[in-house]
Amino acid sequence: MKVMVVEDDDEVARAIARRLTADGCAIEQTSDPVPVIARLDAGTADWDVVLLDVGLPGMSGIDVLNHFREVGSMSSVIMLTGDHSASTATTCMRAGAFYYLTKPFQPHQLSATIQAAARQSTLRRELAGARSMLDQPDTMLVGASAAMRKVRASLERLADQDVPILIQGESGTGKELIARALHDRGPRSGHPFVALNCGAIPESLIDSELFGHVKGAFTGAAIDRAGVFVEAEGGTLFLDEIGDMPLAVQARLLRVLQEGEVRPVGGSGVRKIDVRVIAATHVDLHAAVEQQKFRQDLFYRLNVVVLHAPPLRDRLDDLPVLAAHFLRKHGGAKPPGLSPEALDTMVAYTWPGNVRELENAILHAIAMRQGEIIGREALPPHIAGRAHAGRRVASATSSDDFGLDFDLDDSTVTLTEAKRRAANEFERRYLIRLMERAKGSVSEAARIAGVDRTNFRRLLQRHALDATTFKA
Repeated sequence: MKVMVVEDDDEVARAIARRLTADGCAIEQTSDPVPVIARLDAGTADWDVVLLDVGLPGMSGIDVLNHFREVGSMSSVIMLTGDHSASTATTCMRAGAFYYLTKPFQPHQLSATIQAAARQSTLRRELAGARSMLDQPDTMLVGASAAMRKVRASLERLADQDVPILIQGESGTGKELIARALHDRGPRSGHPFVALNCGAIPESLIDSELFGHVKGAFTGAAIDRAGVFVEAEGGTLFLDEIGDMPLAVQARLLRVLQEGEVRPVGGSGVRKIDVRVIAATHVDLHAAVEQQKFRQDLFYRLNVVVLHAPPLRDRLDDLPVLAAHFLRKHGGAKPPGLSPEALDTMVAYTWPGNVRELENAILHAIAMRQGEIIGREALPPHIAGRAHAGRRVASATSSDDFGLDFDLDDSTVTLTEAKRRAANEFERRYLIRLMERAKGSVSEAARIAGVDRTNFRRLLQRHALDATTFKA
């Protein structure tokens, strides 16, 4: 990470540089705020974190901080002060500082604060990138993750090919959006796109919805009605959740796909149709065929090309731009912003309901927010309260999640040593998350952990964690 140190006390500046260099940071130093302001105005200031002394020669550090905010800098600014009074701290925080450190401070306190500040800078840039991405003309499939790039590449190859396509994916992953994108990019884009959820229609009515009916065909059929095949003439018919279609209807659907003609319920004649069919399901159709819940011949007819709609947990890089998209969609004329803390919490959640759940969470947050920025507290309780635990469980197979600092292929590491290292790192990360949640309150964190206050302080000391660095 890139850190700018603006400090006129040479001894303090050297101490900071030694510590941050040891932490692997790229350091710039100056005692003069003028060139810093010049780089801000020129748009060449690319620091992740800025350590800014309050008392600078010829200019107040607060004035420099205000300039960071005025130009919209993405850098997180940590104020350095020798003044222990609460008023100084309050002034710094109100002016937009990420945090303030009172000199002298402990090296581990500096490192922890720098890491947290850099994390916020990263999240701020992600939010800004999300907004700029939404300014692009094609936002039908929001996201630029590897999973979404793969989907887009498939769309480009398949849009012009008039072949049956089966889209597989969990509920809420946007299967209909993929089908609509295929339609819009293909030669049928000037004709209708018709979607039908096969699992939401009673079995007694699905024939009529698909193929239409003539007047008097059944009780309530007061007029002739064209089915979705006729409505989609020349265009695309999207059959969602086709795995839930009754077996008897599957047989009639197969005949329509083979013959290219439909017969309305109660009718005597047939009508030729020209429709591209795209089907989707969250069901494992291979297993459904084996269990005789889905016709094998229909499966082969639909399964010419398969596209996979990735779950949100596999494309969390897209979450900032998705969140920005839904804020614009539902936030009114002046949509609210999203705080880095709220985004951090959302990224840590596993999203079993996928993009649909994310949209609902944004709707909840818009309704519950206080002010123009959505904070963590406005998110649904099950997301704000369980995000970190859910993420850890979902990633339990990854050695990186436990912070293991060795290669599992290294035969020199014994199982006992591996367990010790993993447990130590897990304990440290658990304490950090807990102190963040408790906002630096040792008593509250100890209560949540179920540990008495004295032993909890010993745990913090063992991991060189300073409670004051977590105070809100």
